[in-house]
Amino acid sequence: MTYENGTPHTVESIRQALWENDAEPKGPARTHRAEELVALAETAGDRQLLLDALLDLISAYQFSSESGKTLVPFSRLLRMWDENPGDFSGPALHRLHWRFKWIIYSFTGNPDIPLDAIRRWLPDMERHYRIAGYSLRPVRSAEFYLAQHLGDDALAARLLEEWTGADRDRMSDCLACELNEQGEWHADHADDERALATWAPVLNGEQSCAEQPHLILALSLVPLLRLGRFDEARRNHLRGYRLARGNGSLVPALARHIEFCALTGNEARGLEILAEHAAYLDNDGEPLSRLEILSAAALLLRRLVELGHADRPVPLPGGITVTAEQLLARTREAADGLARRFDERNATDRVGTRVAARMAGTPFTDRLPLGVRGARLAPGSVARPKPAPESAPESTPEFAPVAAEAGSEDLAALLAEARRLTLAQHPDARAAWRAVAETAERTGTGLDASASAEVTYHAAVDALDDPDTAVPLFRRAAEQFEAAGDLGEGAAGRARAAYTTAVSGRTEKGLAELDALCGQLRTLHADGRATARQLTGALLAAARVRRGTLPSAPDPEAAAEALAEELRAVLRLAEEHRTEDRRMRSRIADTSCLLGGLLAGRGDAPQAAELFARAVELYHEAAAPWFAAEAEARLAELSLALGRPEQAEKAARAALDHGAELLEPLGRAHLHLILAEALAASGQDDNEVAGHALEATHWADEAAGSEALAAWARLVLGGALLRLRRFDEAASVLESALPDLQEHHQEGQVVQARWWLGECLDALGDHRQASEQFLFAADIAKGWDGQRDHAVLAHLAGDALNGAGLNEQAAAAYARAEELWRGLGRPHNAARAVRAQAWLALRDAGRGLPAARDLMATAEQLLTEAVAEPADGDNQAMLRTALAGTYRQTGELLVRGCASEPGDEDDDGTARHAYEEALGYAEKAITVLAPLGETGRHDRTGAQLMAAWLEADLGRNSAADTRARAVLDDYGDEDGSDPDATAERRRAEARALLDYIG
Repeated sequence: MTYENGTPHTVESIRQALWENDAEPKGPARTHRAEELVALAETAGDRQLLLDALLDLISAYQFSSESGKTLVPFSRLLRMWDENPGDFSGPALHRLHWRFKWIIYSFTGNPDIPLDAIRRWLPDMERHYRIAGYSLRPVRSAEFYLAQHLGDDALAARLLEEWTGADRDRMSDCLACELNEQGEWHADHADDERALATWAPVLNGEQSCAEQPHLILALSLVPLLRLGRFDEARRNHLRGYRLARGNGSLVPALARHIEFCALTGNEARGLEILAEHAAYLDNDGEPLSRLEILSAAALLLRRLVELGHADRPVPLPGGITVTAEQLLARTREAADGLARRFDERNATDRVGTRVAARMAGTPFTDRLPLGVRGARLAPGSVARPKPAPESAPESTPEFAPVAAEAGSEDLAALLAEARRLTLAQHPDARAAWRAVAETAERTGTGLDASASAEVTYHAAVDALDDPDTAVPLFRRAAEQFEAAGDLGEGAAGRARAAYTTAVSGRTEKGLAELDALCGQLRTLHADGRATARQLTGALLAAARVRRGTLPSAPDPEAAAEALAEELRAVLRLAEEHRTEDRRMRSRIADTSCLLGGLLAGRGDAPQAAELFARAVELYHEAAAPWFAAEAEARLAELSLALGRPEQAEKAARAALDHGAELLEPLGRAHLHLILAEALAASGQDDNEVAGHALEATHWADEAAGSEALAAWARLVLGGALLRLRRFDEAASVLESALPDLQEHHQEGQVVQARWWLGECLDALGDHRQASEQFLFAADIAKGWDGQRDHAVLAHLAGDALNGAGLNEQAAAAYARAEELWRGLGRPHNAARAVRAQAWLALRDAGRGLPAARDLMATAEQLLTEAVAEPADGDNQAMLRTALAGTYRQTGELLVRGCASEPGDEDDDGTARHAYEEALGYAEKAITVLAPLGETGRHDRTGAQLMAAWLEADLGRNSAADTRARAVLDDYGDEDGSDPDATAERRRAEARALLDYIG
């Protein structure tokens, strides 16, 4: 007997503790406990117990970051085996030989173990395997691994053939792990297609184990990038990182994910992954694994420094924070030093060369959108060119394209090109005017008064980000236009100065100036000294400013109505003069957009949509499709809100085609999101939905302050991925969306995200985590007026808890769902919840069959009463089908509750009685389905076959034969009319039953 903290321990209690520790998650706590249990076993005086404790300690070390410590317990086990082989039972002997492989890999991965020592262990391994009668396949695998590590490619290639050619037996690694190493060999030799083909059985789910597909998903990332298969690489990153995250035995996989981020423009995400796993940079576990993460970190940090983020803080364990540049120096030095130790031991440069190549890696793309939430490295935006300024004098003629290249000294050609682009309202007009100004200054060539005014005006447009600079320039341009005799353009320039003043925070002053200038331009227009374009431009500018003042107006509604009338007047004026200048069409479109936005804000979405649609037409008539993009975007948004997804899709696609490059990141994100939602609403290809939602997340992440839009985009993306059954990707996206959804969105979106996340986790087999998501969502939904979502979520939580084996919690969730379904008047759903409780009761030793039968009777009563109530045909069919299902499940429950079958030690006839009663319930199901005819056909034949099997079990082969043949007759010779193949399955089951009874 031993003691720990004053508590006595027996051999049995220590063995129980070993079993319990073996079930714990891999990690430091499990490893520490395994070490304690070895110490306890040493003093217990039981060699078998000590042997088991040492084997468990090796397992704990191997599946952690401390695999290098396996040598001591393994050497001790070999000594025990040499001393007394009889102590090793069959399972223990198998475990000893299995761990032999681990030792070779651990030795190879530790530069402090001499190479000669590793080579001595390999013949010893082969000798032990031969004595035990095992295949030499694992031995050749270990030899291959060492040769590959040393860079002896010729030897490695020969050993690879011998390894794969040897027989597989119970000592061989799982096929998934073997494919891992074989594919890595091909990838290391740049045969990426062959590597991916080798890994395919793991990547597509045919093969798996405790560490696969985790490792292969990570290994596949760079080969996929090299092949340009970026979408697959992104998927494998999302799938693989979720599996590897926080797992100390998968440090090499974590390193590959950091490397992937560094090579795809996702440095911010890579930094988050590194910060979360920074402890492994200084970990004293397996050195080769540490080298993997050190070199990947050095690559990532080098990229950050190159991108100008040398001073970015990186949190390390212990509350320490260093800059990216400081950590780069540390990791690079540590990686170089560790690689040098390997190369000195191996007498090659293989490890150092590979590490240097990784640290020097260059990105395959500037940015590969991932869809998951990540910190931004810096405020990023794609500058949106401002609309072409309206500065050209009315007399400017149309010009054909002029061959005036950048840097040209032909000032006249440059001026002609700038005026042509301005008249065409082309976004490149601004750059053209800059070229004119630069060339004039460089060559010392004087410009005439009109050209000088135009250059000054465009300089003001370029300075709009600095109103204090822009306003004086606009006024100077106005003076120059007036000096050149163009009073209309001069007044228009002053109006632009006043508008800039108003929108830069001096609203009252700017608006007063604008109103005065509008009056001046009306007079000039009436006298024929100003154009309609100049006048309507000033009127529209005043209206824009006035719209911004609506919230602070004494009567906002009255002010909005007055503004709407003002804009309608501008529209009428512009329409009267639309043929004077093709740019007037753009002016009408601009006014329509402003009026449309005003009406949309007042709740008149249909009229607003018409105005935006009209604006789109006018921009295209004006040959300025780049201006149409914003109107198309607004039209798409309104169409979606009005329940017109097809129109929304058309408008969003047009906006992206016409002006995506001109939009700021936030606008571009919004467009892709509208398109994704429109496609989803109209039930179109979810692959395209996911693609646009992914683009939306990318552009939203590029814009500052766009967390709300990014979260919504991730929600749409997660839903599309869920419908595509890409559950692991969807789970990663939805998990990353939740924080911002909770902060920036309403409860409904949070519930939807948790609901979908629960479905993903359930499909991935993580039932416990799935149930948590369903319950979180249900607790939010319980406060809503409508309780249907609450009921569904409670029921889903019950299913997930049931799948997790948490029977008591599952029963409580089903009871909650039952109560809610009853309150909603949904007896068929309530009955489902009751039946689920019945099956749980059957598994409960304290309740068993009697409680289960009572619950089934409750479900039966619920549905019987519902069937008796008047209902339409579809509802009646649904209720009858549910009642028939309850009868069938009751029968199945009775059979399942029997300890034996009829005639099989059924001395008291209990089993026969249960089977007879179950047959009666099958008959009830057939009867209740009879009135449904063709609608209930599949359910009816299913009940008929259940009855037939029960007849056969009761020894009534003739009755069973009759029922089976009735099913065959029911379906006859049907072919191709059963999309889900139920008819064929029923026929196959009937024929199988006939074969069974002979």
